[in-house]
Amino acid sequence: MPSMIGIPGLILILLIALLLFGPKKLPALGRATGQTLKNFREAVTGKDDEKEKEKEPATKV
Repeated sequence: MPSMIGIPGLILILLIALLLFGPKKLPALGRATGQTLKNFREAVTGKDDEKEKEKEPATKV
């Protein structure tokens, strides 16, 4: 459970990530993670389908 980690656990996770990826790659990693979560959330909620409908031109029948 994420609520059970606490502040010391989060600090430890951040230190390990800093050691593994280095200070130059952490911002890019955070950006990529955020973009992935945003895309996943849009796919789950169906917002992506609404965007596709708006982009499609109206066809005449």
